[in-house]
Amino acid sequence: MFSSIASFLETWKRESELTLEIFKALTDDSLDQRVTKEDRTLGRLAWHIAITILEMMSKTGLVFEGFLEDAPVPSSVKDIINYYENASESMKMGIIHQWNDQTLLEDRNMYGESWTIAMILNVLVNHQIHHRGQMTVLMRQAGLKVPGIYGPAREDWCKFGMEPPLI
Repeated sequence: MFSSIASFLETWKRESELTLEIFKALTDDSLDQRVTKEDRTLGRLAWHIAITILEMMSKTGLVFEGFLEDAPVPSSVKDIINYYENASESMKMGIIHQWNDQTLLEDRNMYGESWTIAMILNVLVNHQIHHRGQMTVLMRQAGLKVPGIYGPAREDWCKFGMEPPLI
């Protein structure tokens, strides 16, 4: 849980950079990759991460610009990246100008429950991490190289003179 705006912004900076690494490894052709026809595509997952910034933060009362939740999934990785970068920066500036550390203790109605803003920020970060993990599986299925995020990816182990672990 975040106890200061500064600690959230530091975490968000790192996590958003990691999300962008995943997004930048995508190709326009890979955006339609999915496990089954009932599941989200790789593009839908990336777009979901991007639009959730506005969706969740608008429930806190934070005011900043972004697309509506039902905006269609772009067909271009570049468009998803541009939206994500703009939404992330707009959120950051909104937090800096509209909130202080005491704001984190305030409660908001989130999905029928009462959450502190600190908890909402924590969920926003974890939500992004969760969906990045889903994306990496689809990226492998699409034949893309998965960037090492919290450690080396399979392809990176050889740089260390090691075989990738199978467990």
